[in-house]
Amino acid sequence: MPSPVFVEIRAGALDSLGGILADRRLSAGGRIAVAISGGSGALLRERLEPALPRADWYRVADGTLDGAVRLADEMRRGHYDALVALGGGKIIDAAKYAAARVGLPVVAVATNLAHDGLCSPVSILDNDAGRGSYGVPSPIGIIVDLDVIAKAPKRFVASGIGDAISNISACADWELSHAVTGEPVDGLAVAMARSAGENMLRHPGTLDDPDLLTTLTEALVLSGIAMNIAGSTRPSSGACHEISHALVELHPKRPGQHGEQVGLGAAFACHLRGERELSGLIVERLRFHGLPVTADQLGFTDAEFTEAVHYAPNTRPGRFTILEHLDLSATDIRDAYADYVQALNS
Repeated sequence: MPSPVFVEIRAGALDSLGGILADRRLSAGGRIAVAISGGSGALLRERLEPALPRADWYRVADGTLDGAVRLADEMRRGHYDALVALGGGKIIDAAKYAAARVGLPVVAVATNLAHDGLCSPVSILDNDAGRGSYGVPSPIGIIVDLDVIAKAPKRFVASGIGDAISNISACADWELSHAVTGEPVDGLAVAMARSAGENMLRHPGTLDDPDLLTTLTEALVLSGIAMNIAGSTRPSSGACHEISHALVELHPKRPGQHGEQVGLGAAFACHLRGERELSGLIVERLRFHGLPVTADQLGFTDAEFTEAVHYAPNTRPGRFTILEHLDLSATDIRDAYADYVQALNS
């Protein structure tokens, strides 16, 4: 089963980074490259640099394809045992892509839990055409320091919850495709991805609860492993993600948090499948964590959201979800969304 060699989720894990790398025989001599952001990563460098005296540090400006290629080119000058990606999702995605180009294993050290790219075999990077999805090896190790995560903006934590919960809808779409088109389904991948989503849907904790942060981290790791098993993003990406991608493509200057968009997408997709009780449960949990449940709460008009849902199947050609199955007109989507909003207020 393709999965990380090690996963460390605990308070104070970051202080043991050097020891973890040595214990796992990744870099006993400390010859590592560290990719950091200009924000949280730069601040943590001051804390970690004394413990990693032989490491070379690389600043990654953004989550673009060009930035990832530059990082790879810069690392070719050194001889490293591994690349440590220290930061949020954009830095980790850029590092995964760069490491794939130079043949290095990646250890992902997350400073927030905004989405499931932490452990996935995919890098989402901005390019000249908008935003692309690139297949890469998944990280060989995951380190999450709960003390660091507790200091991250609460919006990022909530976004990760939305992304994890959306697995429930993505798995339902995959099973729908199996029933209608005969697409093969990997039962283990579904079990892991759906369990991750259900764990977050049922968890009673708030964003300040250390147990919720642990459960969320585990859920995001499980989602990544499920994608590795499936060989694609299928267990964690269905109509919910198509809607999110459409919003980004049609309105690139108004990008919201990925988890916020897919959370709303999941609730609406469940509504379209006739799973009204499940849609209501998802809405309830999203609201509990301050996540948007309507288009206007995301900063979009009803007409813009309707347009995005109508366009959504174009973002993943060949992927079959409830949107492709129903093949709704723009008018049908507008009416379905109005019904969804009415159900929220009933």
